[in-house]
Amino acid sequence: MCDHEQACSVEPFEKPLEPGALETAQVAYLAVWGMGCPRCATRVRNGLLQVEGVLMAQVALTDGIAAAAYDPERVQPASLVAAVAAAGHDGRHSYRAQLMATMALQTLPDGYFAENPSRSAEDER
Repeated sequence: MCDHEQACSVEPFEKPLEPGALETAQVAYLAVWGMGCPRCATRVRNGLLQVEGVLMAQVALTDGIAAAAYDPERVQPASLVAAVAAAGHDGRHSYRAQLMATMALQTLPDGYFAENPSRSAEDER
């Protein structure tokens, strides 16, 4: 976990969304352990976005949950779990993740990626 801001300095990685990529996308939900501050969540998000085939990612620090939209033809969920662990390999951080679920992107409530990754369809009712 982070001891201070300097140890956790990280710049957000931005990835342009490929046109039409979301049409066949899946979403993987990951439980994430080891995040101690918002910069840790950014580091985990960056790690997910750097995986080829990941289209979008969100990380909810307080819930310990990450959601990544991905192209199932280009990446498998196990690679996302590995990417979270690799995001902490700087000698100061240690993250681990476990796959909770996957589903087609179009089954998610509207605005899912704009809000909290722990939100479920039950919350929409």
